[in-house]
Amino acid sequence: MQTVILLLLASVLIVVELVRRSRYRSLKHIRGPPVPSWVFGHEYMLTRQQEAGEFDFPCVKEYGLTWRIGGLLGGDQIMTADPKALQHILHKSGYNYPKRRDVSKMSEVFSGGPGITSAIGEVHQRQRKIMNPAFSATQLRRFLPLFQETGLKLCEKWEKEVITVPNKTVYVNKWLARTTLDIIGAAAFDYSYGALDEKENALSKSYSTLFLDSTLYQSKLKLFYRIMWHYLPDWVINILMNAPTRELKRVRSTSRLFREVAGNLLREKGSEAKEKAEEGYKDVLSILVRANASEEPRSRLSDKEMKAQMQTLTLAGHETTASSVSWMLLELARHPEYQARLRAEIRARREVMRARGDIRFTVEDLDSLTLLNNAIKETLRYHPIVLNLHRYALKDDIIPLQEPIVSTTGEVVDAIPIKAGQWIKLSLCAYNRLPSVWGENPDVWNPDRFFRIDPTKQTKLGVYANLVSFSGGVRSCIGWRFALIEMQALASELLEKFEFSLPKDEVYDIQRLPAGMMIPLVRGKWHLGSVMPLCVTAVP
Repeated sequence: MQTVILLLLASVLIVVELVRRSRYRSLKHIRGPPVPSWVFGHEYMLTRQQEAGEFDFPCVKEYGLTWRIGGLLGGDQIMTADPKALQHILHKSGYNYPKRRDVSKMSEVFSGGPGITSAIGEVHQRQRKIMNPAFSATQLRRFLPLFQETGLKLCEKWEKEVITVPNKTVYVNKWLARTTLDIIGAAAFDYSYGALDEKENALSKSYSTLFLDSTLYQSKLKLFYRIMWHYLPDWVINILMNAPTRELKRVRSTSRLFREVAGNLLREKGSEAKEKAEEGYKDVLSILVRANASEEPRSRLSDKEMKAQMQTLTLAGHETTASSVSWMLLELARHPEYQARLRAEIRARREVMRARGDIRFTVEDLDSLTLLNNAIKETLRYHPIVLNLHRYALKDDIIPLQEPIVSTTGEVVDAIPIKAGQWIKLSLCAYNRLPSVWGENPDVWNPDRFFRIDPTKQTKLGVYANLVSFSGGVRSCIGWRFALIEMQALASELLEKFEFSLPKDEVYDIQRLPAGMMIPLVRGKWHLGSVMPLCVTAVP
């Protein structure tokens, strides 16, 4: 019955899409790879990559920084890694290029409601304005001791419970995910997940496999069904979001668990959070409670919005940071000479800290760790957690190109006119590998490249180090500074106390798979789940 309903819906949507398609400007003069399927274009192929970016990187070398790919039902999409095009779409015309509606609605499913990752236009603007104070530079300094204390707790766990056997192989990403979940719970909501203590917590357990269970390698029928949400009115999508598919049931289950936690927190800590906000303490919960008590309608969040922000920050605020630190530790294990230099830098700064009578690094100390920060930048460049962004044009426009491309007829194209409704994919992973931006050998992990890069000669993109790993413009990641300081704090504690190397007892071939976000899996051992196995040894 479910299949019949999906097929009937697909038939209606095909007609709607073909009618809409008749309005689009032809993109056939833009070169691109052969389209494998009239029905799916390249959409299905992109979800089936064995290595994240294996589609994007060859396209850049073959067709230039902007190329054409197939969309659904014989349609065309633009895919680009061009700096000027990305700047135009993300910065100069941010709200004119919203997320595709199917992507936005899936974000709403993951956040359990209309949160900042799914909101568009004025709603997004309002939510972002309300939440910005919780992520100010002043407020983030207050979180640093929490980051450090939780990092030290992880070190103690490893020293006592894990690093009892020489050259023991550890799934570092699992431990880091527990660490960052405890951090976001305490920093944002004064809530203890007890993940590092391995307490029985249904919510933390559900989060641990969410992306792997819900977004990796969907069937063609389910992919088509979900993408076609873009063309439906909200009331229809809201019904379809409750469809009994395995993936949606998995995500909804996690959302229900979180809504219970969020509801209890709002009831138990509401008055306390309001007092904190009035005292100037701007954690996320106090900001949301204070906003909800405002007499100004535009400064208020509905109950659904409040819970959605809490869930969004929890999901996005722990898994992405844990994954980025895990990828960095993998690269440091592959580059032991750089790891040794980095450890020496941390210890030298520790001596400076102690000489002035402090017991912990300050934000300024962390910012002064050049080798560490270069390693973070290089990891965000080389291993971006989000590979592509999906956008569409709200109105007719012309997308400028920094590096002109050659059309199918040999014409040099330096701008692409598009019609309202045109789908566009932004290749963040390909931009992060451009030699024209990052210098020679961009396909190699080398943090020292940041000693040679002159940011004044780059097109301004992103919010950090000209990377687009945190997106950019009006829809850039609101918590990027939070994540950066967290990475600095955790990495400085771990690398001072432990040495990371590749496992000695077995060779693990790590795959970078696209599953909503880039996740690590061991080739041939997917039954292990998403794991990053590294040998961890205590150093004197």
